[in-house]
Amino acid sequence: MPMTEGNGKQTMTALESYLKSRLALADKALAKLFKPKSGEPKTVREAMRYSIFAGGKRLRPILVMAAAEACGEKPERVARAAAALEMIHTYSLIHDDLPAMDDDDLRRGKPTNHKVFGEAMAILAGDGLLTYAFEAAADNAQELGLDARSTAELIRVLAQGAGTQGMVGGQVADLEAEEWKGKNHGFDPARALEQIHRRKTAALIAASLEAGAVLTKASSAKRKALREYGFAMGLAFQIADDILDVVGDKKKLGKNGSDAQNQKLTYAALYGLPKARAKARALVAQAHRKISPFGQKAKMLHDLADYVIARDR
Repeated sequence: MPMTEGNGKQTMTALESYLKSRLALADKALAKLFKPKSGEPKTVREAMRYSIFAGGKRLRPILVMAAAEACGEKPERVARAAAALEMIHTYSLIHDDLPAMDDDDLRRGKPTNHKVFGEAMAILAGDGLLTYAFEAAADNAQELGLDARSTAELIRVLAQGAGTQGMVGGQVADLEAEEWKGKNHGFDPARALEQIHRRKTAALIAASLEAGAVLTKASSAKRKALREYGFAMGLAFQIADDILDVVGDKKKLGKNGSDAQNQKLTYAALYGLPKARAKARALVAQAHRKISPFGQKAKMLHDLADYVIARDR
């Protein structure tokens, strides 16, 4: 939150200033990437732009830049790959909102993509964002002069975070856990919950951090530390989301429904709010430990870990 000086003026904390500047870098990169292209259907471009510029925290691109900075690189030099992570994230939101999935009509305070462009165009907009992300990441690797091995590793990290071992697999598990209270005695909700969100949320956050490290040709030890920080932070982020779904301001969250209404398996529903909050704090502490070898270079990563459970939207 902003700090107040003696004269009554509000000043930004170091983290707020950092988030603002890195969000601006991500938006600048996205604006360049989403200029009209010859031979491209105008409708799908409009549908892609509608969701990519609908707002949002830009957490994943910020994490790409923060990881790269912790490894000694300038954030603007990895901004295109950072934008790629936002494309992957946004594609997942478009598809999550579809009638066949969560059937939501509001996202970030605006009508969902399929409500504006229709289901078919929304599906294609999501497909377009996902594939464009790999093009943008590959272009960034080329700009940085990465060798073939490092470039291939970058693409693998993104694909694994987004695919059936990551985000897609987590969405499948989430669908299969619907109406979890009526499952038979062989169903372990605690294990299912962690597996859902380790893949659905944490995997892409971990991939964002590891991508930042790969772009700098960081050591395997640094990549592992950042990846493990990402999994711990990502799970804490999801728990915070589950809590906000119960106690948060729906106007700030930009949505109408709730996971409770949809009988979703969540940390808040399974553990209750006090235990869910304690679990989130424990995960943030774990995230701090994972990046302790980076020292002062990881200050913003430490601050970001605290931020994900202190936010109100």
